[in-house]
Amino acid sequence: MIRQKSSQFTALKIQSERKQPSELQRESQKDLSSVDGSVTRMVTGVRTESRTTASVEADEDPAANLFPPPLPQPRICMWKYLDIHSMHRLEKTANTEEMREVLAELLGLSYPEQSLKEAITLDLFSHALIFCRQQGFSLEQTSTACALLQDLHKACVATPLGNVEECYRYFISVLFCHGVRRPPFSINLFREEQLLALADYVVNTYFRHFKLYKYVFTPQVQLDLSLTYMGLQPPKLLPEEETEKGGEEVEQGVSPQEEPETGVQPEPEPEPEPSQVSSLQAYIRTQMNKELKQLQQLMEEQLQASEERLSSKLTTLERPSQPPSGKGKNKTK
Repeated sequence: MIRQKSSQFTALKIQSERKQPSELQRESQKDLSSVDGSVTRMVTGVRTESRTTASVEADEDPAANLFPPPLPQPRICMWKYLDIHSMHRLEKTANTEEMREVLAELLGLSYPEQSLKEAITLDLFSHALIFCRQQGFSLEQTSTACALLQDLHKACVATPLGNVEECYRYFISVLFCHGVRRPPFSINLFREEQLLALADYVVNTYFRHFKLYKYVFTPQVQLDLSLTYMGLQPPKLLPEEETEKGGEEVEQGVSPQEEPETGVQPEPEPEPEPSQVSSLQAYIRTQMNKELKQLQQLMEEQLQASEERLSSKLTTLERPSQPPSGKGKNKTK
């Protein structure tokens, strides 16, 4: 009996010891989860704050968007912007005006008559649709051609800087994604002659007027250039400017007759020392004078050499020409 009770007691003790570490593990896991949650919250908070600060800095600094953004990776763009239902609506149009109305609705162009950018965009895609109909493209090919042109236009207007070569390489790579059967990276949608016709059309219409599209759809860039010389202090007022400024202050202030008479005379103002800007201007003048003297000396030497050559040629021409002496008289028979 004593052995059975002792064995039961040891078993209960072992079970209680097993439960205790399990509870400790649960508590430690809870603590770790709470710590992880706080850390993730802190990280997300930092990310959101960094994003907001970056967006604010980008809005405040207009030069932050002047660098050309990276172009997207070339991918298959069939049914990307115009799906099958949109293509059926465009296929049912009877004339050009109806097609333009449906196309403006599909592209989200609300007022193409009033907005110059929307009118240019509508003209761009309407002429592309007319070209696709003339070439006999299918609905899939027409949707892909419009998507190619849309992606090219987005890459063009993404920056006001010149990126015509990058846009052309991007267009060619996207074009080949629809001419070679290599799924899932590319499909054989266009034939060789269709690829050539589409490439010629885009080059002769869009790339020929690439700078005009960029001028209309991108903001104007202005360069403000300021030069700072190392080791020089900011420019000071010249003596003439100081005297003019002092005269204006005297005119605006109290006249000397109204001032109370005192026996103390004002101390004479110290003469302004020559500023570093004036010394820099003097140095530039001396260097310019040296260069001008050297240039004048070189020109005089060249003129003297040309005069000597001309005089030598004139002396050779003025010499009397001596007739060639004959060896003997002709013999008479």
